[in-house]
Amino acid sequence: MSALNVLDAPAVDPSLDLEAEINRLRKEQNAVILAHYYQEGEIQDLADFLGDSLQLSRAARDTDADVIVFCGVHFMAETAKILNPDKIVVLPDLNAGCSLADSCPAPALARFKELHPDHAVVSYINCSAAVKAESDLICTSSNARRVIDSIPADQPILFAPDRNLGAWLQEQTGREMLLWQGTCVVHETFSERKLIKLLADHPGAKVIAHPECEDVILRHAHHIGSTSSLLTFATDDDADTFIVATESGILHQMRKASPDKTFLPLPPEAGCACNDCPYMKLNTMEKLYLCLRDLEPRIELDEELRLAALAPIDRMLDL
Repeated sequence: MSALNVLDAPAVDPSLDLEAEINRLRKEQNAVILAHYYQEGEIQDLADFLGDSLQLSRAARDTDADVIVFCGVHFMAETAKILNPDKIVVLPDLNAGCSLADSCPAPALARFKELHPDHAVVSYINCSAAVKAESDLICTSSNARRVIDSIPADQPILFAPDRNLGAWLQEQTGREMLLWQGTCVVHETFSERKLIKLLADHPGAKVIAHPECEDVILRHAHHIGSTSSLLTFATDDDADTFIVATESGILHQMRKASPDKTFLPLPPEAGCACNDCPYMKLNTMEKLYLCLRDLEPRIELDEELRLAALAPIDRMLDL
């Protein structure tokens, strides 16, 4: 648990069996627990649905639960509320934000759009509801290539907010795009120097990387893809050692799926645990229990904003 989590930890009776209480409350509340792969392992193991952003968007759209508990970050819970206006959507810690989403304020994007009125705006799902409302299409790392390919070849594109994902998409699709200069605090810190050393120390290891990583990391990768794609590749590939260039939470599922393989998190240049997302890790078992018990904190959206943000998400889900 981080120092921030220790200081911010809610008061919960330490004698409680949190797993049993969470299971009891989810039945009482008719709640579904959605968790991203970057959550702590104990939360992943409790989830009704575990996945990356696209998988969780589909699960949120299709659930018949009355309450959606989103163990992820704020923009993910917002997306669930956009898709389910009549359901209660709660986030264990309302401070679980996203550095990438913060890098693209909606008013700034709106001004940028005015300078490029002929461009279709494609926004990565890692953005606020207000940015989604400014967008023509939303994408995830799982379907970004399909989304870009769906746009007519003569249509100029403004891609926001992640410049690294955008640059990778330009290379993959051959499309020139105007890129918003946002980045993820986790994926931009990985060290090429340490990656080269790991490859030297582990001959035959394969590098798997999320496309939010910088190009200096991606150029070494044997496989580049979404979080779920990295998990599938690591499970199916014959290699016995993988160097993983994404948030370290995914290693929990990789080790469960392939206990006989070795998974090495790629470290940052600094000597810190910067491959852990500080926002994802704000959610804890105690906070999960409390938000199920109290149905707080809730995600609420203005209806006009919700409808504006829904349109580009629906276009994505329809592809």
